[in-house]
Amino acid sequence: MRRYTALLLTAFVLLLLVAAGSSYLAGRERTGDHAPLMELTAYTTLPAEHASILAEAYETAHRIRVTFVPLTSAELMNKLQTDVEQGRHGADLVLADREVLLQAAAKGYFQPYISEQNDAVRSHFKDENGHWTGVWYDPIVFCANRDYLKTLSMIPDTWTALAEFPDVRIGITDFLAADASGNLMYQMIGQYGDAAAYQILRGLHPKVIQYAKYLSNPVRQAGMGEADISIAVASETMRYIHDGYPLKIIYPADGTAWLLTGSAVPLGTSGMEQSEAQLFADWLLSDEAQIALQAKNFFFLPTNPGTMAYKRFAGKNLVLYQQLPLFTAGQKHEFLDRWVKHIRLQ
Repeated sequence: MRRYTALLLTAFVLLLLVAAGSSYLAGRERTGDHAPLMELTAYTTLPAEHASILAEAYETAHRIRVTFVPLTSAELMNKLQTDVEQGRHGADLVLADREVLLQAAAKGYFQPYISEQNDAVRSHFKDENGHWTGVWYDPIVFCANRDYLKTLSMIPDTWTALAEFPDVRIGITDFLAADASGNLMYQMIGQYGDAAAYQILRGLHPKVIQYAKYLSNPVRQAGMGEADISIAVASETMRYIHDGYPLKIIYPADGTAWLLTGSAVPLGTSGMEQSEAQLFADWLLSDEAQIALQAKNFFFLPTNPGTMAYKRFAGKNLVLYQQLPLFTAGQKHEFLDRWVKHIRLQ
């Protein structure tokens, strides 16, 4: 009998140990390294590759999983409108281009958010009422071959000077092929008026060696010596410079077009999701976000002057176009049609 009692006691103790161990492990999974991740949903017009880099970096550093929903500008606006009309909480954050942010803010789809981080951002990079804040931008620059520059006594550093410069081979992306390139035309028209803008484009046209289909091709052409100066986005130019191509950036002294990416918190985001969305919005303004992108060879210009990335940027005082009207799709189509008929095909 004593033998059976001992066996029963031993079995009971083992059961207690197993139960205690299971409780301990379950507690660790809830509160330790294996704790369930909190999740945020973000609507975005970013390329999927950029979004995945940011999501991975933020999850690794902060244990918050961000699920990006990639959308076109029109799709994102429709999503926000449907969410508001149906009283639905569709996304905790929006990360999109400036035009979408302006349109959505005008329709009242965002709630204001002001923090120490976004308060430091210059006024032309954000909404005056705090409904959205730009996190980085990508200007159009002159991407010049270094060997070509050595042959010049004077460097063309304005749009008019480049349009009138003799014997220069110019690389550029087709205005019909990429939003960033088309945006150059629209912003030129907004800044100078259509007559002056088309005059510049008319002067550039005979010097263009090829209207490329991709934003990277004009930069590659300048780096390989196939073009002397290319009109390109700064991010692609910096990527090729980082890879060792003999290029130099010239910032147009009379101003230039630019694309802005910014964040906003939609109506309907509240409670813990609202707090976490705001923290994520602040993180997008940090060096951590820029380092994550640069590690994958994506170089954008931060809007936050407090970051090291901003302080190291040699062209942070470049002149940006400030007359940026929101043209309709019909107006943009008309501008492109006029360019094709009266410049491209001439």
